Order: sequence, then C-alpha cells, then structure tokens
Amino acid sequence: MPAPCSLPCCLTTLLCLWVLCHAQYEPWGYPEGYPGPVEEHYEAPQLPPDTPRIQLRLAGDKRKHNEGRVEVFYEGEWGTVCDDDFSIHAAQVVCREMGYLEAISWSAGAKYGRGEGRIWYDNVHCTGKEKSLALCNSNGIGVSDCKHSEDVGVVCSDKRIPGFRFINTLNNNVESLNLQVEDIRIRAILGSYRKRIPVTEGYVEVKDGGKWKQICDEDWTQMNSRVVCGMFGFPGERRYNARVYKMFARRRKHIYWGFAVNCTGNEAHLSSCKLGHSVADKGNSTCGQGMPVVVSCVPGRAFAPTPMAGFRKAFRQEQPLVRLRGGAIVGEGRVEVLKNGEWGTICDDNWNLLSATVVCRELGFGTAKEALIGGRLGQGMGPVHMNEVECSGFEKSITECFFNKESLGCSHEEDAAVRCNVPAMGFQQRLRLSGGRTPFEGRVEVLAEKNGSLVWGTVCSEGWGTMEAMVVCRQLGLGFASHAFQETWYWPGEVSADDIVMSGVRCSGTEMSLSHCLHHGAHLSCPKGGARFAAGVSCSETAPDLVLNPQVVEQTTYLEDRPMLMLQCAYEENCLANSASQVPANSYRRLLRFSSQIHNNGQSDFRPKAGRHTWVWHDCHRHYHSMEVFTHYDLLNLNGTKVAEGHKASFCLEDSECDEGIEKKYECANFGEQGITVGCWDTYRHDIDCQWVDITGLTPGDYIFQIIINPNYEVAESDFTNNVVKCRCRYDGQRVWMYNCHIGGSYSAETEDTFPGLLNNQVTHR
Repeated sequence: MPAPCSLPCCLTTLLCLWVLCHAQYEPWGYPEGYPGPVEEHYEAPQLPPDTPRIQLRLAGDKRKHNEGRVEVFYEGEWGTVCDDDFSIHAAQVVCREMGYLEAISWSAGAKYGRGEGRIWYDNVHCTGKEKSLALCNSNGIGVSDCKHSEDVGVVCSDKRIPGFRFINTLNNNVESLNLQVEDIRIRAILGSYRKRIPVTEGYVEVKDGGKWKQICDEDWTQMNSRVVCGMFGFPGERRYNARVYKMFARRRKHIYWGFAVNCTGNEAHLSSCKLGHSVADKGNSTCGQGMPVVVSCVPGRAFAPTPMAGFRKAFRQEQPLVRLRGGAIVGEGRVEVLKNGEWGTICDDNWNLLSATVVCRELGFGTAKEALIGGRLGQGMGPVHMNEVECSGFEKSITECFFNKESLGCSHEEDAAVRCNVPAMGFQQRLRLSGGRTPFEGRVEVLAEKNGSLVWGTVCSEGWGTMEAMVVCRQLGLGFASHAFQETWYWPGEVSADDIVMSGVRCSGTEMSLSHCLHHGAHLSCPKGGARFAAGVSCSETAPDLVLNPQVVEQTTYLEDRPMLMLQCAYEENCLANSASQVPANSYRRLLRFSSQIHNNGQSDFRPKAGRHTWVWHDCHRHYHSMEVFTHYDLLNLNGTKVAEGHKASFCLEDSECDEGIEKKYECANFGEQGITVGCWDTYRHDIDCQWVDITGLTPGDYIFQIIINPNYEVAESDFTNNVVKCRCRYDGQRVWMYNCHIGGSYSAETEDTFPGLLNNQVTHR
C-alpha cells in the first residue's frame, strides 16, 4: 500500500477538455451582442471516506477522443474493467466521472484492443446514479476471473459537464495521467494578429478555476506546439519572433498554470498528452527565467488570412494524392486516394484517429476529431486501394503509411471517412435562419455593413437555388440543403431584418461562406423585394448521392434502326432529334441505345423535388413522371461540341433492385410514391422508349458519350462530382464501340485528358 499523500490531497488541476475552440474566437472580428461563454460553478462530488480512490481514463484504439477502453488506476497500477454484467448504467457512471455529460453506448469483447495489467473490476452493477465507479456493486476491487479479451469500452457524449474539475487525490501519478483541459485558446497578443481571422499566433492559455492562465515555456517543446496548432485546425507550426514577445512579457504580470505538458507530437488534441511536473513551486508569477508559451501556426491553403497573389495562376497546381468526398462541411468526408491514375477508397479495418489525422494534415486541416467507419459518409465507387492502414502520425501523406497489400475483400460498406479540426473563420456568426419551426429551417438573414454599421437583412430570392442553399447550410454547420425557397411568407423573420442587403447571389456550391459567392455589390437589384419574397432554406444532416454505373452503359450499348411508324409515342414526347419532324413516316431513325443503372450511395433517400400534385401523367408510358429533367444524354465530338442529344423529357423514379437486406420503398405503378432508396438502384433498360440518343445522319468517327444525372441540381446531393459518366465512343457508320466508361473525376487529371486507347487505334483498351 503506498504511503498516504504528504500534502493535503494534492489538487491536480487537471481540467476537462473539449470545448476546445470557444476561446480562440471570442475577442475579435465578431459583432457585438453575441453571448459569450457562460461560467458555471462546478463542485466535485463528496465520496464516503472508505471509498477506494481510483482514477479513470479511456485508452486503446480510438476513433474519437471521447471513446475507448475503460482503464482504472488503483494502487499505483493501471488496469481494466471486465464486460461481465456491465450495462449502459455503468457506462453512465464512467462517463460522468470523467466529466462527460452522459454515456452514448458501451461495447464488450475488447473492441478497443486488449489492455494490460490487472482487471480491477468484474461483474459491475450500477444504477447510473453513483458518483464513482468505485461505489457500484462488484466482486470487489481486484477480484476477477476474466481475461483481457473481455475488456469493456464506452462511448461518451461530446459535451462536457460545464465547469468540470478533476480532483486528484492520488500521489506519484501525475506523469502518467492524461491531461484534460476544459477550455484552451490561442490569444493573439500583437496588434497585427488581433485583426486576423483565423487567429494563428499568440499565447496558449488554459482556463483554470474560471480564470485564463498562461503556460510557462521552460519545458515547452515543438511537439507541444504541433498538437495545439492541430487542435485549432492548422496542419503545422512555425517559428515566431521571440524577441518581441519577451519585450511584451516584461511589461505584464502573468498568472501561470501550475503544470507542464509533455506531448509526443502525434496526439490528436492536448487531452491525449501527458501532464508534466508541477511548476507551482517556481512561483506563480515568475516562471523562473521563462515567459508565457507562444505558438505560431501555419494555416492550410484554404484558410490563409492573406492569399498568395502574383504568379500562382501561372503554375499548374500539383494534383493531391488524397481527397474527401460526401461530407456536409469543410474538412469532413469519405477518404479517397489516387493510385495508378485512379481514385479509390480506404477500408476501415484498423482505421483510427492517428491515421485520420495524417489525412487531415495532408489536406491542410488540423488534427482529426473523428475517424469514421462503415461508409458513414456515403459509399465510394471503384477500387478499395488500402486496407489495415497503420500510421505513426508523422507521415506527410496517408500513402506513406503501412497498409496490408495482401488483404483483399473489403466492400464499399467499409469505406473510411474523417472529420477534421478546421480553423474558426467566424462565418457562422455572419448568418442566421429566422422564423423556422426548427433550427434547421428558416429565412436566410445575413449581417452586412450599411451606413458604417452592421445590420441584419435578407437575401434576394431571384435565382436562389439548391447550390446557394447548400452554402448556407454548410456555413451554419447544419449539414446539407434539403430545399431552397424563393418565398418565405410562412416564416415571419425579424421585422428589423426585412430589408434586402444581398442580391444576385450565385454559388458553385463549394464556398465556405455565402459572402464568397458571386453577388451584387453596393448596388442591389431585387424586383420583388425582401420580406415575404426573401430567400429561405431547409437543411438536413444527411443527403442522397446518385451514382450511375459506368460498366452497365458500356456493356449494353448497341445500334437500332427503327421505323418512324413505331416511334409515334417517342415523337410526341420529343424523344427524337429535331430532324425527325421533316422525314416521311416510312423512313428509319438510327438510335444509340443503352441501359442506365442509377444507384443511391448516400445517407438518405432521393426524392423528387416536385410534389405528387404536380406530377405529369404520360399516356404513352402509362405512369406519372415526377421529374421533368433528371438526366442529360449527349454525344460530343473530341473538342467538346455537342453533336447529338437524348431528349428523354421526364422520369419516373423507383427502386428496381436493392442490396441484400434492403426493402424496396418506391414504385411508379398505381400512382405510387417515387424515389430511390439508399442502397437501391433505378434501372432504365435499353429497350425502354426514349432510352436512347437519336444519331441519324451522324458522321462516322470518334466521340465522347456523356450522361449527367440531376443536371440542374434540383435535388440536393452529398456529392455532385460523381453525377457525370463519360465514355469513349467510336462509330464506323454501321457499328458502335463504347469503351473506357468511367465516372467523371474517378481518374487523375492526366488520365482524364489522355483517354488511352485512341492513340494506337486499339479500342479494346480497358
């Protein structure tokens, strides 16, 4: 038994981490009137004197900071908890003891890897109201018949108990405890940095007992700076002018935090670093010969305060080896890597925060907040390039990490994804939704400068569409747009914000802020005016993602010469080329026929924008069509000029087939509901009316065949980049070859340009 603590219960000011980013963004660049962080008093629970003194931590193979294997420190040794009789109530006790609001779930069978040492608790029975795991009924501390293959893990909520303070009553253990900080910030000190957004340089401060305190720099390392910068969304750290800060430090009296920090540099955030020795004995105001810790971070290309000007457009930007797809906001998405000129995904076996952080830093973001598995951000197409990825955390690219080249058989249901820390740019404070029934909908109101002051106003709805709505939802962190509204009379917004302050908005859909979109300047133009005609949006956390199967197009293409006598229905529906109206009834049309198989690989069902009451009945096809424009079929010559097009006017959307275990929901017959379920596909067979391109009179030669799904962006999707399929097409006047069909963006830029196979006249190239 270790000797009792000589000091009266040494208070380790281990604070509890996660509201990481509040403080960095408080002081500068935002309008007045925004509520600041609320100070809440927290009192540590009083435990009976005979309660075993334990400490808890989450360890193992994590995908988030707030999950892991439950480990208990007792009698100088870390051990684990057995999963026998463990319940969500026990998980609740564990999470609250570590400062989280609640438990989300728990897992048995060493999901986070096998621990080491003793198994301190077995057959744990909790009601959920206990103040410590040590107060729950069990076999007794240290009494267990389990193996480490039965180690239990928990997932706690992201939210922390406000003002939580961890009271350490154990001695000689400061070095091996995980540092937990409730609030941390980078506070800009120099005038030039105070005006910048994002804040990239300044003092590192932690909140202790409601006060912001500096950290003494005597034991601070570059690895610590690397971790702090990563937490705030920056991929790296850099040197700063220490002389200026020394001069500034001499003129101020500082309050120092009582501990040093030891990071290895590959931690996702400061909470995973070790707590260093106590520095309280050096005096809280002097810090020996040192000064407050200063960090200077390097922002990624997209977040640089002053973008590089000059000659950057003269150079071709090097193509990255990794990209994110299908995410709702900047810095999240399915991870795709480029290999042998083709983009593919990563299998989620062994996928963890360390590997996810390498991806985030490579892309110019900070460390990873979460490593997602199971195709959570949609399924990719094409090959799975990497499996069982293992990174040290210091690689420049995920492609440098070790992976199992022999391990095959991963499906896209196991695609890995990431959520990265990104810098606080202040965009969210410049926009709001007003009048909606939920926080996810409402009239769009923006903060704009008018007569020298900032005022709230509305956005002109003329031309307002899905792409603009997508930017609004992203800027507010509300996911994807589900609808864009051009009238908002049913959402009474703030009367003081009725005036139009922004008009002519046109977005590409990738902007981080509505102000980045094209729009009118000081001279506004909005014929209908604001108020009830102002722009509005409805946002959703998930969205569909339509992807057309390129192999089906390639394998089903053929030519058919069909007499005009048999094309009366198609003629009435304008499915033939314009020249068809000037030919005799006994003539023939040459049709390029093919099948299209459209999958929904997203996270929610694809539903037509139009309501049932506006669907159009088609006598020829004997069913209702729900979308007037759903696909474009075009034949282009090699310089991109359109030489023929499909005129399929309308579509009926339904589930033709589904993946195993998924039931069909949508069927066109009998005025049924229309749409495409997640995991299902809608097949338009080659022998269906209008499923063709009329190429009558086309000159023999080489062409590009192109199909675009949802071309007018009528329905929001998580990824519009995969809505195009391109094929090489060779027509000799009698036969047609379709080859090298692929989804747009699935190849590298170089491969996309060259289309191998034409140069040597070999059309069999795949």
